[in-house]
Amino acid sequence: MPELVSRLAGRLPLQFRVLHRQFLLRVIDLESLSIQADIPRFLGQFAGILIMFSVIQSVGFLMALAAAPRNPIILIWSTEQRLISTMMLVAGLTAVASWDNIFPDRRDAMILGPLPVRPRTILVAKAAACAAIVGLGILALNSFTGLLVPSALGGVAHLPRALAAYWLTMIAASVFSYGSLLTIQGFMALLPRRLFLRLSAFLQIAAFGILMSVYFLEPTLPTTAALKAANVQWVLASNPSYWFFALFNQLSGTLPPSFTWLAARAWMGLAAAALGATASLLLCYLRTMRKTVEEPDLVPAARGFHWHLLFGSRLQTAILLFGLRSLTRSRQHRLAFAFYLSVVLAIALSWLHANLSAAAPRPLGPDVLIASFMMMTLAVFGLRNVFALPISRTCNWVWRTTQLSPSEKYIAATRDSLFFLAALPVWIVSAALFLAFKPWSLVAAHLAILALFGWIFVELSLIGFYKIPFTCSYLPGKVNLQLLFWSFVLVLSIFALSTAQYELRSLNHPVQYLLIAGALSGVALGLWRYNSRHAKSAVLYFEELPPEIITTLGLTRDGVSIARL
Repeated sequence: MPELVSRLAGRLPLQFRVLHRQFLLRVIDLESLSIQADIPRFLGQFAGILIMFSVIQSVGFLMALAAAPRNPIILIWSTEQRLISTMMLVAGLTAVASWDNIFPDRRDAMILGPLPVRPRTILVAKAAACAAIVGLGILALNSFTGLLVPSALGGVAHLPRALAAYWLTMIAASVFSYGSLLTIQGFMALLPRRLFLRLSAFLQIAAFGILMSVYFLEPTLPTTAALKAANVQWVLASNPSYWFFALFNQLSGTLPPSFTWLAARAWMGLAAAALGATASLLLCYLRTMRKTVEEPDLVPAARGFHWHLLFGSRLQTAILLFGLRSLTRSRQHRLAFAFYLSVVLAIALSWLHANLSAAAPRPLGPDVLIASFMMMTLAVFGLRNVFALPISRTCNWVWRTTQLSPSEKYIAATRDSLFFLAALPVWIVSAALFLAFKPWSLVAAHLAILALFGWIFVELSLIGFYKIPFTCSYLPGKVNLQLLFWSFVLVLSIFALSTAQYELRSLNHPVQYLLIAGALSGVALGLWRYNSRHAKSAVLYFEELPPEIITTLGLTRDGVSIARL
């Protein structure tokens, strides 16, 4: 089989093969998700995470199926809906992660433009590279569930048809999700270049938020009666995941005739997404490829009068606004921070969904306390990791040559940035979500503890961080993403569970609560004092250099090393 694939690939044009290989390695921004500058290794770890999710879903499905009643159709339908929604979410997030990478950029225009390479060859190679990434996600995420669910639905006799229906539906749902975002990006790229760059940041953030919100807030309708309810018809008509759920049952032969219109919407949506993506790509490569040569790394500021709030001194305001604008204007930094925000947003949306489905205000429980701890931890440490990524070499030299104040003031401004951009937004979101809980006195007590934890996390993030955000050069390849992801989730889950259980008991005991609050305040003040003392003698660094390694040849003379001579 590998020989047949190699033989077929060898018949493709040489230009296509070379470009496809290069675009496949560039489909994810190297600056934002780098593992030893090795994109194939990152793709392998990306597939490993999705395979692990598939294993977890399969084990949960088997356990629920063993405990299900004699008629497991409710469990199977709810599982189908969740798997289709997850597949559409992964395909959509892949489009968000590879934002604009399928369209021609400045490097393509400057390097490939003078060469005798046709634009259509570049287009087909980039499209094939992006399709390979989406295909990898489809195979990895359905590696185990793609066999279990069709087997449970059709049995041995109808297994071939159920398998074909399952995989065709997953491919169609992925193409629809990815193609819809691609269509929006493509037609937006036809706007004037500067306007497109300004709108692109907001469009990417909006797409990310909509995908996560739809996934976590959509209801589960596992029965025919629930699908026929009058109050959910607008949900069925407006949510594409139900369209492809109906398509799956139509292909497998289990769709009730009253829901044929849903499957028809899936076919029409798939055709519209495919045609829209194709048309937008053709227009971009034919009309806008030459305009990207002068594309700036960052969107230039608009002319005119500008007014903004002052956050402390002018230096603190400058660093805070620099960090905020870097996150909103730079695609690499938005993507890196979105990796952490995706988990934070998932927790918040799950929490909101539980609050909306509750008939009355709920008492505080360990689940909501754990959620708030995890949100605060991921936001603070995630932003701290993104701060280490440089925005551009120009900013490096600008900050280096304009350093007129002591280093401690720059480090204090970095502390303010972590507070205002990570800890404070999470605290405000948590306070808004806690309004659905009673009594409010316990809610206020927990919010005070959460604020202290945010302060502690900020101070922990500043230990040894003697640089301005987004200005120090970055050495890629120091992080194993898959190992870090699962290790961090495991350690964070254990920490949040133990902390929430202990705090929940102390909320009803004022003396114990005051002792905990006092201990946390002492830890926060101690860390603040430690960072402030070391900041006075710290030297800001703008170049991250690899450790020096001395290699000896092992030469000796009369048994004595030449190095000693």
